Amino acid sequence: MSHINVTINGRQYRMACEEGQEVRLLKLADSLESRVEQLRGRFGEIGDARLTVMAALTVCDELLDAGERIRNLQKEIDNLRDVRIAAADRAKATQAAVANALNAAAERIEKTTQILNRTVGGGVAIG
Repeated sequence: MSHINVTINGRQYRMACEEGQEVRLLKLADSLESRVEQLRGRFGEIGDARLTVMAALTVCDELLDAGERIRNLQKEIDNLRDVRIAAADRAKATQAAVANALNAAAERIEKTTQILNRTVGGGVAIG
């Protein structure tokens, strides 16, 4: 377990984090500190606790919006996956139909060739 110091709203806090997560925790603290500073610039000195709560609420608001966007994108991905599967199924069916039609045409050509060979009778075989 690592310990680092972060500054939020002008106050230092000693925080524990897992090994290797120090840089991430510092980035998170910097982001929150930046939000607090932005709010302070907009609203002035309205109290440390209130600024911190407002910053936390803006983070939560963005997180909820991001979650909703993720859910919507996941639905879109699921729909596109269904469309892709349906298109692949249609393509397979089309390929099978084309193959069957070509086989049927080849059989008809073969039968026609046999009939012509018998009709010509003993002459030069066609095909």
